Amino acid sequence: MATLPVLVLNSGSSSIKFSVYEAAGSERRKLFEGEVEDIGANARENRGKFWIKSYAQDANGTKLVDEAPVVPDLDAGFALIAKALKQPPFPPPAAIGHRMVCGGPTVTENQRLTPELIDEMERYTAFAPLHTPVAIYIMRQVLREFPDVPNFVCLDSYFHRNLRPVARQLPIPEAYSAMGIRRFGAHGLSCESIVAHLQPYVPARLIVAHLGNGASISAILDGQSIDTSMGLTPTGGIISGSRTGDIDPGVLLYILRDLAGRATSTVDAANQLEKIVNKQSGLLGVSKLTNDMRSLRRAIAEGNADARLAVDEFTYSIRKFIGSYVAVLGGLDMLVFTGGIGENDSATRAEICAGLEPLGILLDPTLNQARGEAKISASGSSATVLVIPPAEDLMIVNHVCRLLKEQLETQQ
Repeated sequence: MATLPVLVLNSGSSSIKFSVYEAAGSERRKLFEGEVEDIGANARENRGKFWIKSYAQDANGTKLVDEAPVVPDLDAGFALIAKALKQPPFPPPAAIGHRMVCGGPTVTENQRLTPELIDEMERYTAFAPLHTPVAIYIMRQVLREFPDVPNFVCLDSYFHRNLRPVARQLPIPEAYSAMGIRRFGAHGLSCESIVAHLQPYVPARLIVAHLGNGASISAILDGQSIDTSMGLTPTGGIISGSRTGDIDPGVLLYILRDLAGRATSTVDAANQLEKIVNKQSGLLGVSKLTNDMRSLRRAIAEGNADARLAVDEFTYSIRKFIGSYVAVLGGLDMLVFTGGIGENDSATRAEICAGLEPLGILLDPTLNQARGEAKISASGSSATVLVIPPAEDLMIVNHVCRLLKEQLETQQ
């Protein structure tokens, strides 16, 4: 395959990330990356952040742009990126890859984007309500900005698409299962990147803990996902920055009935409940303070009991999932921490692993102080414990190149 620049777009609920890679055969080289952050944060009072790094001369990146513009909405955020990408030193993209959390029950494969495919995925916005609306918006805008460039969607749920029925099927009436309600999972691109990084020696029994503002645990057997903590939506599983994680359905019914007495309609009550479980709960809800782990650690150091409880609930829920997945896998060969918290918070890693020694997980306190890629397990640990940064954008580039190649072969 000839050398080609691939643009990757990865949007969040209030941010748009992008990167540009040069792909040549099996070789990949990151050229640029950037992000617009804090989109819509109090509109005019709080400015957003817009930065771009180049990797042409420095492996750590050289800042080309570092601004704090007013970014009141997605239109303004995307306009900043679109304008930058159409000017030097950015090469015109030969292909574009988009991260999508979940395409719904009818879109389970990574594939080329069309307006019709975007419409189909939009039908299932409720499967990832914080991410899908922004991703759909970006896809439509990019198709307009780069109409002659092939665009591809790469799903987080793709890695989990072949879950065994016992993990995939939810205990609900068949009428709802027939609507496509099942476990889809998320953070699949992160998990894929860990498996790819470990090649050719992928352990048979692997657990990946992707810990960030959104967090999940995945059980991987012989390189294949067999269970994952997030369910139909990223709200399920372990508690996250502002999401409940798994919770007694009776609690949701109680809250819904309370809301129904004051809501203007059933839809209004459901929307209010969605806001509660996705944006007001988790670490934020318990701490009454913040969803940011760094701020919570500072609050704990100052004696804040609510912050302590929030972090304890977070690490406790992760410890329970790890223990259950060791049982599912029939043992454990390797535990990998990834994501912003997983990579950078040694205290969280230590608190998660405390008490897991009977399962063969033993950290070395000194090695655990590492940031970035490292082995942190003690010499007596039967399971290897690693810290590996995720490479989601790189996985998207790999999928795009594979899909382009398949498309070319089909046309011949």
